[in-house]
Amino acid sequence: MNAFSLLFVCLLVAGLAARLLLMRRHVHHVQAHRDRVPDAFAASIPLTSHQRAADYTAARAGLGMRDAIAGAVFVLVLTLGGGLQAIHDAWSAAFAPGGLAHGVALLASVGVLGWLVELPFVLARTFGIEKRFGFNRMTPALFAADTAREAVLATLIGLPLLALLLWLTSSMGELWWFWVWVAWLGFNLLVMLIWPTFIAPLFNKFTPLADAALKARVEALLARCGFQSKGLFVMDGSRRSAHGNAYFTGFGASKRIVFFDTLLDKLNADEVEAVLAHELGHFRHRHIVKRLALLAPTSLALLALLGWLTGQPWFFSGLGMSASDTASALALFFLALPAFTFPLAPIFSHWSRVHEFEADAYAARQTRAADLVAALVKLYRDNASTLTPDPLYSRVFDSHPPAAVRVARLQAMQH
Repeated sequence: MNAFSLLFVCLLVAGLAARLLLMRRHVHHVQAHRDRVPDAFAASIPLTSHQRAADYTAARAGLGMRDAIAGAVFVLVLTLGGGLQAIHDAWSAAFAPGGLAHGVALLASVGVLGWLVELPFVLARTFGIEKRFGFNRMTPALFAADTAREAVLATLIGLPLLALLLWLTSSMGELWWFWVWVAWLGFNLLVMLIWPTFIAPLFNKFTPLADAALKARVEALLARCGFQSKGLFVMDGSRRSAHGNAYFTGFGASKRIVFFDTLLDKLNADEVEAVLAHELGHFRHRHIVKRLALLAPTSLALLALLGWLTGQPWFFSGLGMSASDTASALALFFLALPAFTFPLAPIFSHWSRVHEFEADAYAARQTRAADLVAALVKLYRDNASTLTPDPLYSRVFDSHPPAAVRVARLQAMQH
């Protein structure tokens, strides 16, 4: 074990330990406040719903801890345990090592193994926890159909993409990492463009919003906010889950607004308008553009780092590989990367929460803050979202502000 191996193991174990300790702390905090609804919600959320949310949070966290342990073991087995080298050697019997076909087979195998490791947790979450708390509406047949569609998409899109990336690494000289970055950015923009009209409809049914009164209110809101959309659609989210949501998808001329049917069933027109105004706040503050503006140079820097690491023997040997081809470097890099980037989680979580506050403030200016508060309270109640997260856990992991903090800010904006 060289110095890099030791650093990697220390960071992986430390990150896992921090994650587990924070999740245990979160569960204990939620359970300690299980028998009393916070004063800000006492009039709107019954104790039984609050207790259900606490139990739901604890169940999901318990499964999440086991999932985190399995993920860390998987990474260790593939790296220092020699798993990736074994996969490399196995495919060498069929394809020339270092060649395009060999690289695609290696990376695809890692992806399939990762999916297999995660599958028991997906099943336990969907047919165990979600079913027990009344959220799951997914049937085994629908789950199998979704899985088959995902596998077909991964084959038709993922394998050619891997082949393209590996071809670029072998054909573009020392700056191959720059051309991989260009291809990656182009692919992401293409997915954003085609997802709403070609991919999402493979999994869900999208129908134009039929409620004329609600449609008129939404269109008036869009006009006030200067937002142009290609359409307002309702998605049959109730086929799979009782959770409700709304979102924007696409960009440019392909932007569309999508409401889950479950959301429209739970909220009145004022509340739906307020939720949509919040989403428009993300658009007005250019949050997606800002995230892309950060992601683009960050991904370029990471790929430049990868380009350098492919020429460093200690990188391969330190992660359990004797082979040193580009496909192996890609696999090792993305297996090891989370251990090194985990300390950045609080920064990105904080940034996301700032964006949520900005979107809330925008919604309060365009609609009534009281309507957004009413909508959030209903969603907290019906989605079994805890009202009492552990503060430290929330600061590290939560992309949205704690319920009490968020509602207090909105109530201060009421006019």
